[in-house]
Amino acid sequence: MTAQLWSRRTLLGGAAGSAALLITGCASKQAKAAAMPPAQPGGARVMIIRHAEKPSGSTGPQGIDVNGSPDSHSLTVRGWTRAGALVELFAPATGSLREGLARPTAVYAAGGNGGEGTRPRETAGPVAERLGKTVLTTYAKGSESALAAEVARRTEPTLISWQHEEIPALAAAFGVAAPQKWPDERFDMVWVLTPAGSGWTLAQVPQLVLAGDSAEPIK
Repeated sequence: MTAQLWSRRTLLGGAAGSAALLITGCASKQAKAAAMPPAQPGGARVMIIRHAEKPSGSTGPQGIDVNGSPDSHSLTVRGWTRAGALVELFAPATGSLREGLARPTAVYAAGGNGGEGTRPRETAGPVAERLGKTVLTTYAKGSESALAAEVARRTEPTLISWQHEEIPALAAAFGVAAPQKWPDERFDMVWVLTPAGSGWTLAQVPQLVLAGDSAEPIK
């Protein structure tokens, strides 16, 4: 009986110790993630856009997928129009790019399942197609630090299409002082990060590709 009791106590104690180690390990990982240093520049600018226009509710414009079928996770007609217009902004067939921008050699968009990230991918798709590139969807919303670390190592210009709620977090992952919130109503701005010494600088370049677009920077 004593041996059985000792054995049970030993097992329970071992299990508790293992759980404590697991919790400590998780806490350690979280602490390391929170203390992750800003992404260091590799020598090329990074251009961040919000996905194009989305459905505004049951009474507003509805989302449609690439085949024209109703889809609440997709862009609206205006959103698809913007996605097409961005091709000439970032990869013009003729002429030069707008001052402050660069022709990207890689295009990233938010990944995800069940509709998550659909609009960022739809927005970036036409630009990637013009460039002859595949939209890279390795990272989903919430993985801004990992995305920034990868992109910062690149030595050629990069375009990122992302969800607006997390764009400030993405900028922060580069160590950039940026506005803390991207307004719900703004779909028309490009945040351009440029290497400067051991860090990055932020500039805002208005898209001005559709009627109603604003040149006012996000504050």
